[in-house]
Amino acid sequence: MKYNTILSDFSNGITTITINRPTKLNALNSATIFELHSAFKAADLDFETKVIVLTGSGEKAFVAGADISEFAHFEEEEGRSLAKQGQELLFDMIENFSTPVIAAVNGYALGGGLELALSAHFRVASSNALMGLPEVSLGLIPGYGGTQRLAQLVGKGRALELIMTANMIDAPKALAYGLVNYVVPQEELLPKCYTLADQIKSNSSLAIAAAIRAVNANYMDGVNGYDVEISEFGKCFDTEDFIEGTTAFLEKRKSNFPGK
Repeated sequence: MKYNTILSDFSNGITTITINRPTKLNALNSATIFELHSAFKAADLDFETKVIVLTGSGEKAFVAGADISEFAHFEEEEGRSLAKQGQELLFDMIENFSTPVIAAVNGYALGGGLELALSAHFRVASSNALMGLPEVSLGLIPGYGGTQRLAQLVGKGRALELIMTANMIDAPKALAYGLVNYVVPQEELLPKCYTLADQIKSNSSLAIAAAIRAVNANYMDGVNGYDVEISEFGKCFDTEDFIEGTTAFLEKRKSNFPGK
């Protein structure tokens, strides 16, 4: 499929999705959100795709925020619809993906850009990355899950400080906060993500999807994460991946998971 604001490339079990609006510092607009939704759905349905790496074009920005010109004239109901549609189409969808998603944060990740990175399963940042949620400086709050996911990762106090001050933090501080898993030089960012992706894709895709569901259950209202873990654990026993994994272990050989 041809896209106007993103790029999607597949190689060796990994789909790389790149937000490609460099003149706008890869700012999110409605067209980009729809195209990202389509690209992620296509990658998720592709049996050959074992890991998705999400990044921005160029070396300045992952996503420098939302395209404010699109909603500067909105009123309350339009604002509600904007947040609801964005969360359902993209941010919640990525968080609950069965295919692992790594965000390669290659520069500015602000506002909706940081919220997009937060929706990924984990994050790797380049050493020049700067992250923040500056919405209150516009008279808004984060609307694509930022108030929830940031607090889950860094704690309530740090999340509220970042949101209320609208300050940016650099990559080393993001690493210290637990916001990102690794910080590497810009030229090593994608190679690091691909190394991690290679490690992930060597394991059972069915078991990884089950682990994502079990971990996410801990953050769902009214859901007992332990019960979900027990259920997902049991389901694993009824898969060909379990048979292959245990057989390979006992035979002292490398597993070749069928993904069934």
